[in-house]
Amino acid sequence: MSGFENYSEEARQIELELERKGIALGIDWDDAVAVEALARDALDFKPSTHRINSNDLQERVRFEIFGLAELMLKVMAESANDQVITHGGRVWKVFGRALWRQWQARNG
Repeated sequence: MSGFENYSEEARQIELELERKGIALGIDWDDAVAVEALARDALDFKPSTHRINSNDLQERVRFEIFGLAELMLKVMAESANDQVITHGGRVWKVFGRALWRQWQARNG
């Protein structure tokens, strides 16, 4: 274990940003179909192939959520490598599970 990472704090900060951005977009984290679609879109997103319209606030916030999804996956992978179980709150868990299901569906 590295001893330098505070995975719980990273998860808390990421979740707080997800909650804020979810409010801005009107995301209902209890709507499983919508969360699965968001997770699928997040995994499909490739920054190098998408041009962001900076005048479209909803698009920009949505792309920021996609970046947060990547950070979530990175924190989960790094903490697992350090044999640390990282727990987030409700939004982290709902979105994290959806991301994991979508990733598994693609990668078996």
